[in-house]
Amino acid sequence: MATFLLDSNGTITTWSDEARRLLGYSETEVVGRPASEVWPRLFTPVPDEPAAPGAADSTSCRRTTAVHQPGRGGGSLDVVLLTAPGPDGEGTLVLVLPTRLLADEGDQALVDAVFTRSPIGMAVYDTQLRFLRINDALAHLYGISEAQVVGRRIAEALPDADTTAIEGRLRKVIDSGLPVLNASGQEKPSTDSGGDGPGTALTIPLTLPDGSLMGVADVFTGVTSRYTSEQSVFLRKAIACVGTTLDVTRTAEELADLLVPCFADIAVIDLLEGVVRGEEPRHHGTDGISLQRTVRKAYRPALVDAVQQLGDRQHFPTDAPQCQTFTDGQVRLIEVLDPQVGWIRDSPLRTLLQSGAHSLIVAPLRARGVSLGLVQLYRAEGERPFRPEDVVFTGEVVTHASLNIEKARRFSGEHSALVTLHESMLPRLVPDQSAVQVSHHYQPALRSAGISGEWFDVIPLAGSRVALVVGGVPGAGFRAAASVGQICATVRTLAQLDLSPEELLVGLDGMVPRLAEREHSTGSTAFAESLVGATCLYALYDPVSRHCVMASAGHPPPIIAEPTGQVWFPSVPAHGPLGLGEPVFESLELDLAEGSTLALYTEGLLRAWNADDALADRLRLILADGSRPFDASSSTVADVLAPHLSAEDGLALLFARTRSLDPRHVATWDIPHDRSTVAATRSRVLGQLDSWGLAHLAFSTELIVSELVTNSIRYGRDPIQLRLIHDRALTCEVSDASSTSPHIRRAAITDEGGRGLFLVAQLSHRWGTRYSTTGKTIYAEQLLEPQDDDLH
Repeated sequence: MATFLLDSNGTITTWSDEARRLLGYSETEVVGRPASEVWPRLFTPVPDEPAAPGAADSTSCRRTTAVHQPGRGGGSLDVVLLTAPGPDGEGTLVLVLPTRLLADEGDQALVDAVFTRSPIGMAVYDTQLRFLRINDALAHLYGISEAQVVGRRIAEALPDADTTAIEGRLRKVIDSGLPVLNASGQEKPSTDSGGDGPGTALTIPLTLPDGSLMGVADVFTGVTSRYTSEQSVFLRKAIACVGTTLDVTRTAEELADLLVPCFADIAVIDLLEGVVRGEEPRHHGTDGISLQRTVRKAYRPALVDAVQQLGDRQHFPTDAPQCQTFTDGQVRLIEVLDPQVGWIRDSPLRTLLQSGAHSLIVAPLRARGVSLGLVQLYRAEGERPFRPEDVVFTGEVVTHASLNIEKARRFSGEHSALVTLHESMLPRLVPDQSAVQVSHHYQPALRSAGISGEWFDVIPLAGSRVALVVGGVPGAGFRAAASVGQICATVRTLAQLDLSPEELLVGLDGMVPRLAEREHSTGSTAFAESLVGATCLYALYDPVSRHCVMASAGHPPPIIAEPTGQVWFPSVPAHGPLGLGEPVFESLELDLAEGSTLALYTEGLLRAWNADDALADRLRLILADGSRPFDASSSTVADVLAPHLSAEDGLALLFARTRSLDPRHVATWDIPHDRSTVAATRSRVLGQLDSWGLAHLAFSTELIVSELVTNSIRYGRDPIQLRLIHDRALTCEVSDASSTSPHIRRAAITDEGGRGLFLVAQLSHRWGTRYSTTGKTIYAEQLLEPQDDDLH
């Protein structure tokens, strides 16, 4: 038997697998075409052909002897065609029946397969109207077994059925040899297990190859087939509608939306805590299970109110079907909820029962053999209770949803880890400092799942100086996060060596190929590609001199907005991206007026700036407007840029408004190249500390100054200079024209010297050496207030 549907215009809208096998046309060949175009003889009205005897007015019957079968060798097939109103009265249901069902052994095998596997109820009778076979679908519907009915008359096997009507219909088919579609009513089954009954029956004659009648068959096309069709529709919807995102909660909501109100009146979804955040599902405890209410939905508000609030913790004891289902992964049916049962009596479920809920299915959300949570479906008020056949259907739908929830959970976990990694590379809270006032904004590309290759950093350095860095790596997602992490860590390490911008980029440029080689050697080619081609701009600002030095590796220059309102791009020497250019970098040096804004950014801003003159003018006004709250300036620029960025453009903005250190907080002395002047230098330093109110640092500072000045006089070259900076720390700097740096060592007991730098290191919060084109500077920094560790 082949079935397909026509719309009101006679166009084929649905084509079954049976139609493809029987008639030879694939779905793509016929769906959307008028049936009269595919089979002119079959669907062109022929007035003199009689209708099927005993058929309802809405049913017609027609014979043909020439149905073309292109997919089966181009032959023809004798068929009987029946048409009836389609589902819900819309369109036309077409059934095509071959007149010789049992032509050979191959056809017999095909009939046997269709008979045993069909979800549609089927029964076969001999010419004496005794049962020959019934399939499992019909046996389940009637609540009987095939062994109970085979060889018996209908009245004997089904005493409660309307035997007269059934036998009358079968006799009509035997007498006429034509199929009959009984559309006049339903026949009550012998038990209540079938619910609404088998529904409309299509009765067809069964003939042998010689044309003689061997029996008759019933195919129930009403409630049973409709229910199966609804299940198919639900499963198709579940595949299409559940799991459209990689968000755990949204996937659970889509499942509830699918089931309510079409299948259940109330849907409640509870998940293990942590599953929504992407954590591995973990269950602890032996006295039951505890889940977090994640989704609740009902077809009317009063039922929703009876369900506990979202986010509430739900505990199910070991005797509750929820706990049992969670443990063994089996779907459970409670056809009638009894409020006196212990697990209900002592739980908040009583409120739901009082609102009309009376039947429950509990299904596990389970993937990879591990339970993630539960789906609880209720029917309420006048709806019929759930039946055993609903359990199978629920299990199929929830199994599909479980796979999508697990996929979303794993994505959420990996994504959360990557976001955490990426955010750890960005300064979440920039400490207040004397050098600059900072405003920053980070916005990942729309297509990057929250992680793109843009990054920035603010690195405080000794002497109240600050390093401002911005950069980008190719790509997005986990590759970008890993690459940003490697480059950021390298930049921070090199910055602590107090290198100049061009020297730092030389070191970074040399590191990138080695990092890429390591990734290539481990098979991580994609990571290597994200490293090579990265860009970086490094700027160093000194608030004492208001001097700024910057260098770039393939990154666009910053924007400078002066206090006078002038906005311009400095001419930073061009260089290729990291790993792709020459190993020589040049820097740009300039002095910045106090209150100037140094705007570092990623390439999305520059593309938008160059593409739209009006936008560029607007951004200039924002950067030059000193009356705006500076803390919000980067966010303001980001809001203006947002409509002009593509989905691939991420945005990192780092704005720094320069400050200058009060000259009263800086003391500088030129030191003669004479060791006899060290004592006088110590006296001047102690006097300066008294004027700053730092007498409590006199002892340690005197030792530090004495050691550093003495070393420069003994091993350095003129000119020698001592500078004290009183800021958030007290910094002592000694500069000379020699590029030779002293090294700390541990002196032996018998050594007369060699302990000076060891003492400096012990007395300082941090110390080090930085180099310039004219020599070196050795610095030692002390905290103004002692830390707890310094008290012991």
